[in-house]
Amino acid sequence: MPTNDLSLKLLLAACCLGLLFSPPALAQDRDDSPPNIVYIMADDLGYGALGCYGQTKINTPHIDRMAAEGMRFTQCYAGSHVCQPSRSVLMTGLHTGHTPVRANDIQQFLRPQDTTVAKLLQERGYATGGFGKWGLGFEGTPGQPNLQGFDEFFGQYLQVHAHFYYPYWLNHNDGKHMLPGNEGGKREQYVQDVIHEQAIEFIRENHDGPFFAYMPYIIPHVELVVPEESEEPYRGKFPKISIQDPRSGYIGSEDGLTTLAGMISRLDAQVGEVLDLLVELGIDDNTIVIFTSDNGAQSGGKDKGWTKMTDFFEANGPLRGYKGTFYEGGLRVPFVARWPGKIPAGTTSDHVCGFWDMLPTFCDLAGIDPPAETDGISIAPTLTGSGIQREHVGIYWEYARRNGIGRAARMGDWKAVQANPNGPVELYDLSTDIGERWNVADRNPAIVRQITAFMDGAHTAPREITTDFERTSVNDYVR
Repeated sequence: MPTNDLSLKLLLAACCLGLLFSPPALAQDRDDSPPNIVYIMADDLGYGALGCYGQTKINTPHIDRMAAEGMRFTQCYAGSHVCQPSRSVLMTGLHTGHTPVRANDIQQFLRPQDTTVAKLLQERGYATGGFGKWGLGFEGTPGQPNLQGFDEFFGQYLQVHAHFYYPYWLNHNDGKHMLPGNEGGKREQYVQDVIHEQAIEFIRENHDGPFFAYMPYIIPHVELVVPEESEEPYRGKFPKISIQDPRSGYIGSEDGLTTLAGMISRLDAQVGEVLDLLVELGIDDNTIVIFTSDNGAQSGGKDKGWTKMTDFFEANGPLRGYKGTFYEGGLRVPFVARWPGKIPAGTTSDHVCGFWDMLPTFCDLAGIDPPAETDGISIAPTLTGSGIQREHVGIYWEYARRNGIGRAARMGDWKAVQANPNGPVELYDLSTDIGERWNVADRNPAIVRQITAFMDGAHTAPREITTDFERTSVNDYVR
């Protein structure tokens, strides 16, 4: 266990924040052409699901290539352990104690006054496009992506719509993009492919730059289905188990392990298409590409089918827990960054960072002054090796449940989890116990008090929701 007293660490960190404060690392390049930014985010892809993070059963050569040609982070965290608030943290640079959207709840969405990374980049002159799952507001709400800084958005505005791979329409800005190949229950247009094609076209049309391509793709979240050509390489390699979703209208698989592996490899191939396109367009060396996931791999399902698949592939690596938990398996995510000539190839970073850091990082890269209100710290110095990297005193998560707010925090190597609002605070030493197997709270009461005080101070009351929007019918979307 760490021998340094946490209070001393906090004092030193606070001093460093003042002493090391400096203008953005790339501010001297403000008059130069800023880099293009491509941010690809999988949905429910666990920390250990990629070859570059130890996966041995699923092939991910293109993302592995990104790691070989760029930087792989070992301690990057999602904004939340579930989808919707994780995206809010990413867009606003505010952790879940401050960000507007703090739960998977259709009644929560971004507000007109919220600052988003897309708004800031748009004001800087970036063409901004989003492709995939939004989750932060739909038609008629101020959270619609075109009102939050995106010139173009193509995909699914609602979380529940992004569960499905063969719907008969998608959102495209203020209208609908129809998919006649899926009408009447047909399965001719795999929606992940349709979304990807639009993202590729956006990059082509805006390759003169600068552009921000936000690609929150929906693989490998439910449903469990992929075109046969992606399953074929895995057919017969794994035990054949039927994985079905208990909810009506959801597609399952009679060969679930094969299907899931095929979905992840299909996503990997699409990442490869993006990398190849940048080379084709001659913009590879002026484009930073980041690949990550919105939270850990999922569990549950009928007969705990998703748990079985996550465990079989060790998709959360050595981490405890799954999506929806405050343990590392729900929060720690793969994070790979590639920028030829700027990010050293084949490097690994153990810098502790998270989604709240993306807004100040992208401001840094684009030569923008970040907003005063942010919980993030730019990781540009780590990425480029230029400047001094500031570190967080602590990082924080919360999620409101019916009986109150569950929460967690990390300070140094100490990780606190209070999943039950009325329960005790658990404490883990990640330097020796990455799997969070041994709760050492009883032996470290002073540390527990300090982290509890930090968590208490990290929460502000969320805004009240006063507008009641009618929920969109799932059946109207998938049939």
